[in-house]
Amino acid sequence: MALEMRERCERCETAVLPHDAAARICSHECTFCPPCSEAMRHICPNCGGELVLRPRRAVTGQEA
Repeated sequence: MALEMRERCERCETAVLPHDAAARICSHECTFCPPCSEAMRHICPNCGGELVLRPRRAVTGQEA
């Protein structure tokens, strides 16, 4: 089961988050850019879970 790699921050909706970009996620895969995550003190506003660094995927020229 692969993570859903969302391409935009769910809070500011302006930060573009390519698969190889730094982003924060919770266990429900809610996705936020680093500045928004810091502003929320690394707590997901949707579920209250911890926001952690999203694993990065290597860019291979093909979408995974």
